Amino acid sequence: MHKKKKSVVAITALVALIAIGTWFVTRPKTTKVSAPVAVPVQVINVVKKDVPRYVTGIGSVLSLQSVVVRPQVDGILTRLLVKEGQQVKTGDLLATIDDRSIRAALEQAKAQLSQSQAQLDVAQVDLKRYKLLTVDNSISRQQYDQQQALVNQLKATVLGNQASINASQVQLSYTQIRSPVTGRVGIRNVDEGNFLRVSDATGLFSVTQIDPVSVEFSLPQQMLPTLHDLLKAPSPAKVNAYLGEGANGTLLGEGELTLIDNQVAATTGTIRAKATFDNASEKLWPGQLVTVRIQTAIDRDALKVPPQVVQRGIDQHFVYRVKGDKVEVVPVKVLYQDSDLTLINGVNANDVLVSDGQSRLKNGAHIEVVKAEAVDTLAASADAASGGSK
Repeated sequence: MHKKKKSVVAITALVALIAIGTWFVTRPKTTKVSAPVAVPVQVINVVKKDVPRYVTGIGSVLSLQSVVVRPQVDGILTRLLVKEGQQVKTGDLLATIDDRSIRAALEQAKAQLSQSQAQLDVAQVDLKRYKLLTVDNSISRQQYDQQQALVNQLKATVLGNQASINASQVQLSYTQIRSPVTGRVGIRNVDEGNFLRVSDATGLFSVTQIDPVSVEFSLPQQMLPTLHDLLKAPSPAKVNAYLGEGANGTLLGEGELTLIDNQVAATTGTIRAKATFDNASEKLWPGQLVTVRIQTAIDRDALKVPPQVVQRGIDQHFVYRVKGDKVEVVPVKVLYQDSDLTLINGVNANDVLVSDGQSRLKNGAHIEVVKAEAVDTLAASADAASGGSK
């Protein structure tokens, strides 16, 4: 009996030892608390400065004056005195037409004038004599009246002859084709020796003014009040023309807003406007399509950031502001935005904001700045952020 009791105790102890061993083997291990992983980001400082606002549109370059040079009398083209592409001034002789028949008609008209003038002189002398003879009734009153009528008739003939001379002189002037405008000669359509007619539609060539030029462009009708304000401003509104995408393209010229059309295009809801450009460098060419950029306003002491800094939430915009090695979500209001910058309020000048890497961030997330923009150094940005939060 005593031996049996010892066996039970031994078995119980063995079971207890096995249970304790099993518990040590299967017990949950204590997990170590690891530090949160820092999110790599890029940052930039908020800049406070005066920022101009712009509006852009597509425009077409137009010549202020473009004339197709056509003959005004029929005749053979005897000389061409200019070359294609040559710059000419108003009044410069461009070409001549055979003038021999017109000169002959002019000489004939002059001869007729001389003949009529001689007849008039004789008739006027006779009229004076007849007037004296009527005093003592040496001739009848009828003879005197007939002589007076003859004088009047000859005066009319003289005036007609003079008019013929004037007409011939005008026709003669048309045989010398002069430039009606200052500009550049276009491609020639005829050669010397061709017979020109007034009815020819093509003309000899065109002369197009290159400097200055205008640019016609269209903007949404919502811009009409702004355009009116720009026209009424003391100084003309500046307009820049670019080849390519806005300010990123090649600047072709700087001009001034000069005209707003008198009605809105009902089909497109746009308003046409014009700007005039000095074009001494001839970078703007008639018919060319350009991008027009107009300064509409200036925001004084505006807070400027790159567009990628501002994030869009469900019902508002926000930014991630750096505080030490963490970020906080700050709601902001977007005042103006274009492809190069965004103006906001809700932050302070020189605040350090995240400019890249926002997709992995949340409020209070740890960050590691891997690259800072050239606005400030990373150390200065971090010091400024830490100092502002203390």
